[in-house]
Amino acid sequence: MTEPVFAADPTRLLIAAAVGIILLLLLIIKFKIHPVLSLVISALFIGLGAGMPVPTLVSTVEKGAGDTLQGIVLLIGLGSLFGGILEVSGGAQCVAQTLINKFGENKAGIALGITGLVVGTTVFFEAGVVILIPLAFGLAKKTKKSTLYYVIPLLAGLATGFAFIPPSAGSVLVANMLHVDLGIMIAVGVPVGILSLLFAGILWSKFIGCRINPGLPSNIQEVREEEEANLPSFATVLCIILVPLILILCSTVSVYIPGIDAVRPVLEFLGTPFVALIIAVLLAMYFLGTRQGYDGEQLKKILDRSLRPTGQILLVITGGGIIRWVLQDCGMGNIIGPALEKSGLPLVLVAFLIAALIRASVGAAVVAMTMAAGIMTAMPGVAELSPMYLAAMVCAINGGATAFSHVNDSGFWLVGSLLEMDEKMTLKSWTMMETIVGITGLVCGVVISLFA
Repeated sequence: MTEPVFAADPTRLLIAAAVGIILLLLLIIKFKIHPVLSLVISALFIGLGAGMPVPTLVSTVEKGAGDTLQGIVLLIGLGSLFGGILEVSGGAQCVAQTLINKFGENKAGIALGITGLVVGTTVFFEAGVVILIPLAFGLAKKTKKSTLYYVIPLLAGLATGFAFIPPSAGSVLVANMLHVDLGIMIAVGVPVGILSLLFAGILWSKFIGCRINPGLPSNIQEVREEEEANLPSFATVLCIILVPLILILCSTVSVYIPGIDAVRPVLEFLGTPFVALIIAVLLAMYFLGTRQGYDGEQLKKILDRSLRPTGQILLVITGGGIIRWVLQDCGMGNIIGPALEKSGLPLVLVAFLIAALIRASVGAAVVAMTMAAGIMTAMPGVAELSPMYLAAMVCAINGGATAFSHVNDSGFWLVGSLLEMDEKMTLKSWTMMETIVGITGLVCGVVISLFA
């Protein structure tokens, strides 16, 4: 758990944070100021309002920008290259057509949701999004339906896989902190993940897809449809998409396999998300580019165009990360946790509320998971609870850490930027989807705890 660098007065910090978020919404929605500028202004307002010294605030802003980009800049850039080749070559169109033929238009979203759920157990959310979202765009382009019909199930699958089902980083992190056996966590997490996907992905996409149609992103609209005869084979495209996922999975699983010490460093290197994506891009350039008749100059133009929206996406995500770090360094998480700890509520509900309030105030899901799990572990009597109860608590914590994603969460801006949605659309679609995932995790955690 990251310790705050400035001990703000709790009342002053809460007021500054509330006013800062309201200011952000007004700047973006009312005054139409660009999100990047609005985010930085709001972060500075929160820091100054909380009484943070100027040198500390400047340092936090710089740290927030650096730390936010550190984990995603290569993933977003490489994912854009990968998606660009997948689109122009007709690879995404091929997969979309195959899914439609196999599942039918009405069930293609289910296929993407299941794909996201499986992928979400092996990769970080951002990596899964940039690898798979071109498939959702391809389906939306083919069927002429709202992109939310296909993007929401995919995002819900990725979010639930990351939150509830080992060996995902989120579920393993909290399970280890609460000393929950991963076998028990898998037995509990799989049904919770499936229910979350059903409610947040399948059912919510049908509801919101009828009401909001953000249209295809401009860089996708510019891609011409390929004749079916010119499309690459489904097997080729699928193998290329699976390469980074398999490499990342092998790296994750290698930690638990004895007797492979000699090859484990190689698997860990190849399974590093940005290395796996580099390999995928190179394979896509050859099999979906060169082998499809594109020369070097044409491939360069494809890659250049695919990177056009990347700069704005990264800047917006950075702005959200700066707000998160300002709140975190002022000690917002340490204000919320102890207050709920003394409330006398059921432990599963306390765990959810701590994680949810940290998530809503700080923005980062992993920070909310870590801080909530640390607080719960320190509470008297938690260590004596049954393994099933502790697994239920993991579901509640990770549900709370998933819910209520809004303007201080970099994932909010990532999804909004990729789909070219304004903030109102993103709140109505993405935020609600994440909250449904979180509430489902809480309800399942409460039910399991009653029988534990």
